Amino acid sequence: MIRALYAGLFALLALGLTPSHAADPSPKSLWVYFGTYTGGKDGSKGIYRSNLDVATGKLSEPELVAEMTSPSFLVVSPDRKNLYAVGEEGKKTVVAFAIEPKTGKLKELNSQPSGGSGPCHITIDRTGKTVLVANYGSGSCASLPVLAEGKLGEPASIHQHKGSSVDPRQKTPHAHSINVDPGNKFAVCADLGLDQLLVYKLDPATGKTTPNDPPFATVAPGSGPRHFAFHPTKPLAFVINEMKCTLNSLKFDSAKGTFAIIDTANTLPRDVGKGDSTAEVVVHPNGKWVYGSNRGHNSIAAFECSDEGKLKLIGHKGDGIKTPRNFNVDPTGKWLLVANQDGASVISFEIDQKTGALKDAVSTVALSKPVCIKFVTPVE
Repeated sequence: MIRALYAGLFALLALGLTPSHAADPSPKSLWVYFGTYTGGKDGSKGIYRSNLDVATGKLSEPELVAEMTSPSFLVVSPDRKNLYAVGEEGKKTVVAFAIEPKTGKLKELNSQPSGGSGPCHITIDRTGKTVLVANYGSGSCASLPVLAEGKLGEPASIHQHKGSSVDPRQKTPHAHSINVDPGNKFAVCADLGLDQLLVYKLDPATGKTTPNDPPFATVAPGSGPRHFAFHPTKPLAFVINEMKCTLNSLKFDSAKGTFAIIDTANTLPRDVGKGDSTAEVVVHPNGKWVYGSNRGHNSIAAFECSDEGKLKLIGHKGDGIKTPRNFNVDPTGKWLLVANQDGASVISFEIDQKTGALKDAVSTVALSKPVCIKFVTPVE
């Protein structure tokens, strides 16, 4: 019984959900927040929100809930009271918002520097006390403490990555994502420029991070690790490699903060061609399936994941998809939503609950340059 309860809690934490989240009955609808690239006469103006009908997968038309310059990536606090965004192209590089509980609209609280240039990814620790940011331009990562009412403090830690790898794009570091492990002990930063997963010890009480020993794990030279995800219940993790269009499954030692590659799968059904690259990796809530997005090929690749971390291709879905940046699976595991950066839309696909394959699209809504998708269960 104790093991079952612990496994359940581990799964919730891995999804970024708190026990209070779990106590909610299955919601009829979810709020869905979209980060975008802004600009242009008819372009996006900031962060948008839709309603997802959990029974049908239908999305309502997106409404603007906060104006901000290029809020490319978002994260929601575990208590669902706050949302944080990186401004990839703006002067405000990390912005804190309060979520209005009745309408889902956002009220800006404050902003802080990201500790580098070109912030492109953001996450929050399991306690909601520390926000972490990856800076692509400067090749650095930073941690910021969360203060009263969800405001952000100045960076408590900034780590400048150093080095290079074998491809011309890899002459300098390019931190591309940052994630926190389910035990809330380590932060993992995937650096495309170094072909490394840099690991930091996390102190949520102070918001500080320090290099782990060993300080990083490596992927194949020229891979370009981009985004990263932990398995919800097993000591496994996954990294999608932008340049080689591959997906690695890794064994994770939660005590030491170390990783070892188990398997490597191609995300394309053909050789990598000009214009091909990957973007996002997401693990299904049941842990059985892993998904990755292909730009150029314009598809979502679905894989079956064994208990040992071996990957087996299920298939590809490309209907209506154009430059799939971020995508996400809703907490119920029924729907996969794709942000089509160059398709100016968000598409909702049904997930076959027996095979993990994507069925036909059930909903499409127009949105200029969508980049990030985050689900929130409305607070009653």
